[in-house]
Amino acid sequence: MTEEKQPLVDDLELGNLTKENETGSSNMGRWSEGLSDPGAPKHVTSQKAKEKQQLMENLSEFEITKLSEFEPPKEMIWKLHVINENETGSSNMGRWSEGVLDPGAPNHVTSQKAMVSATTKPDSHPESEISGLWPSWVNKEYCCIYRVPNRLRRVNPEAYTPQMLLIGPLHHSKKAQALELSKTDLRYLDYMNMELQKKKYLNGVANLYGYQIIQAFRGIIQRDEQIIRESYAESTDWIKSQEFVEMILHDSVFILVFFLQTGTQNFNKKGDILFEEPCLITTILEDLILLENQLPYAILEELFEPFLFYLKIEKTFREIVLGVFKFERKIEKEMKFRHFTDLYRRVRVETLGLTKKHITSRAAQPKSIKSLHNADELDSAGVDFTNVDKENEFSLVINFEHGILKMPCFIAEDNTERQVRNIMALEQCHYPFSAFVCNYIAFLDFLIDTEQNVDLLVKKGVIKNWLGHQGSVAEMVNKLCLGLVDFGSYYYNIAEDLNNHYNSRLNRSIATLRRVYFKDLWTGTATITAVFLLVLTLIGTVASVLQVTSDDNKSPPRGR
Repeated sequence: MTEEKQPLVDDLELGNLTKENETGSSNMGRWSEGLSDPGAPKHVTSQKAKEKQQLMENLSEFEITKLSEFEPPKEMIWKLHVINENETGSSNMGRWSEGVLDPGAPNHVTSQKAMVSATTKPDSHPESEISGLWPSWVNKEYCCIYRVPNRLRRVNPEAYTPQMLLIGPLHHSKKAQALELSKTDLRYLDYMNMELQKKKYLNGVANLYGYQIIQAFRGIIQRDEQIIRESYAESTDWIKSQEFVEMILHDSVFILVFFLQTGTQNFNKKGDILFEEPCLITTILEDLILLENQLPYAILEELFEPFLFYLKIEKTFREIVLGVFKFERKIEKEMKFRHFTDLYRRVRVETLGLTKKHITSRAAQPKSIKSLHNADELDSAGVDFTNVDKENEFSLVINFEHGILKMPCFIAEDNTERQVRNIMALEQCHYPFSAFVCNYIAFLDFLIDTEQNVDLLVKKGVIKNWLGHQGSVAEMVNKLCLGLVDFGSYYYNIAEDLNNHYNSRLNRSIATLRRVYFKDLWTGTATITAVFLLVLTLIGTVASVLQVTSDDNKSPPRGR
């Protein structure tokens, strides 16, 4: 490396890596700069081909044909053979180590699986050419990224669809379709632009730190390829090994550089189109929390280690991520997460203060809520609503004591439905027996039937409506629970207490008196005054009757 290196973004703009990846089936996964429209004039195609050849010649000095030829500098702090454990979840969930697929398995089994991981070719079966198939077996030790079930997707497909950024194998096939479909759907043009941006970021890293760091990245991904594949509940056998590694490489480096540029001052953002238009940053962050658009967080942390030697920053990648998502001090240090969607869920679940044993236990599953009166009906029975935690918008804590229902504030804004739907989809697939976010939304759904219910909860501070019309919130909440499979609710006991409170005639009678005669200061004052006058009148009447009776008793009897 020379001392005259330019800032990263300058290198990004110069980067034109054009290495074609033709290892997939047919044109699947072919993604190279200069891929032209088949209908374009021949001289344009020829010119692009020449440019492409020239670019490849410029990069030839960096090419290393075999991974075995790469020897990382001794001063680098990472080593490809080091086993790095990442305890993401219960027990050994998410442990990353070469050849360790099942820590509890016998040694000969573990060894056998390690051999399969290293030697099995995903495309060795006829069905490997088909995307979307389930794998022949699921390793629950690593599986955490799922295709959204159709029963949920059909309610609102857009909530699960990336707006401009495609990450991971579940959306990999869209890249092959992007060129043709971009003619009629501009979203596919954004997909293409983001793929080019990934290449620019990859080239920028290579130009700044040397091509050896890219080879180190490839080595880490190749080492953990089988574990990465097993992180997906859908088979990735249709993506050949080399193509899979390149896909993970481009996606990972983009995410790393994007977070470093967003959450630190180590990179010059000038000239980067993503940071010239702030709305693009918001869109990318929204895409990064979609369930189908995830990479295992463990691989991102492993790939971040080579950066530490060069960046010389004190922040960990976890701290950078939490800062970008504005989750500082929202999650405990020991709490791990599997990917960004899981992070959004864990930030909420942690507010319940449950133990790990309670969260993962299936021994005493709660019952399902069959019925619950809406907010206006409960209000008519004397239930008072209040915000339990004004400081934490991610809280799931709900309490009901002494006629007061304490709830967190539900913020309804443009991206609320996308966030909540993807968290709920994760719970339906991965946490069906501890689906606390699903339970909370279902509880809220019982309270909200009409816009009048929303209006009441807004006045009580339980809902913040940034969508405008109250009916929009009611419609959104009512649709969030469509397609959910109910395995019992964490809030079942609270719902039962509310129903019992409503069914009490005394509670409803007292609530009616409050609502009719003491609904505000003036009405209450008039009621008290009227009661006072009524009492005085009654006293006067009784006194008069007693006086007349007394006079009659004192009068002598009349003679005949």
